[in-house]
Amino acid sequence: MPDTWTTEAMLARLIAFPTVSADSNLDLIRFCAELLETAGAEVSIIHDDTGKKANLFATMGPRDRAGVLLSGHTDVVPVTGQNWTVPPFEMSRSNGRLFGRGACDMKGFVASALVTALKAARIDLQTPLHLALSYDEEIGCVGVRSLIDMLATAPFRPQFCIVGEPTSMQVATGHKGKTAARVTTTGQAAHSALAPTALNAIHMACDMIGYLREIQDDLARNGAQDPGYDIPYSTVHVGTIRGGTVLNIVPDTAEFMFEIRNLANDDPIAIMARLERHRDVYLADIRTRFPAADITIDIANSYPSLSTDTSGTAVGIIQSLTGTDHTIKVAFGTEGGLFASQLGVPTVVCGPGSMNQGHRPDEYVEVSQLDACDAMLDGLLARLVSGF
Repeated sequence: MPDTWTTEAMLARLIAFPTVSADSNLDLIRFCAELLETAGAEVSIIHDDTGKKANLFATMGPRDRAGVLLSGHTDVVPVTGQNWTVPPFEMSRSNGRLFGRGACDMKGFVASALVTALKAARIDLQTPLHLALSYDEEIGCVGVRSLIDMLATAPFRPQFCIVGEPTSMQVATGHKGKTAARVTTTGQAAHSALAPTALNAIHMACDMIGYLREIQDDLARNGAQDPGYDIPYSTVHVGTIRGGTVLNIVPDTAEFMFEIRNLANDDPIAIMARLERHRDVYLADIRTRFPAADITIDIANSYPSLSTDTSGTAVGIIQSLTGTDHTIKVAFGTEGGLFASQLGVPTVVCGPGSMNQGHRPDEYVEVSQLDACDAMLDGLLARLVSGF
């Protein structure tokens, strides 16, 4: 390993680990752990139940007081089916851009944070620097939860957290929460020539979807509004539906998946309850003819919204480090809502690159964005040396 890493060299090393969410991230975690432990960090690794994935938590500087947390996820979305013109897991440089899967979302920030941690090892910090690296963020902020459970029992919690998702280095203080749910409908099969004597599970699913669209219309007209978002209200979206086997059989089962992306002022559980009440009334009528009819609604995954006080100390510090006097809200979700809601840690989202480049073929981050991130974290180190 080099004695002195640049952020660009670190990013090239990280991109070379193909940490698609469906696969293990252990090679990357072991690389980071060795790097940080050699530099003198205190490192904890939290494995998942399979032992094939892990979170990493590292501390540079004093161990007897609260510090500042830099948070990033190590998993990336797949490249299968995408038309890449450069190797996705080998960094390429062209016209001031660095290409590769995860360059933007979000190994660019992770590279800068790792280099910052190595710099921290060579100076005398009065306030510690923490680094949190997680797995399975891309499938619903799944992996970080065990790391948060560990921090909940720690003697000190971070003063604030920077989640380095790509915001073009703007300071984001909010995002919507997300609840993903599965609806399964059970009807009664028959030959399609006798369709009126049966109960079509696909039709049942469509009826439930129709009510979800009514909920969406009501949220848009009468729900909470936040002009800080491109879509200023909570949204309901059906993403998948399946059912039936062949055309001449009335299907007796169907399933669809939907999501709620809620503003902080809208309760996703209350939205789910509206759907459940409608389901109960709907089934009560149908069961007079088809007693075995059923509709189940199961939450598959959820994470909370983020709504950080823009007048708080954490926001002011990050604004001063980035040279900005305003804040934004982002459309995508992050692990920040979990750090804020479960640990009570003031959290901002600020990182290099634009999410417009994330999840796409030929994903890239601009070198100038990495430079700006390095400058922000160098400024943070100076604060950690003098103490807050």
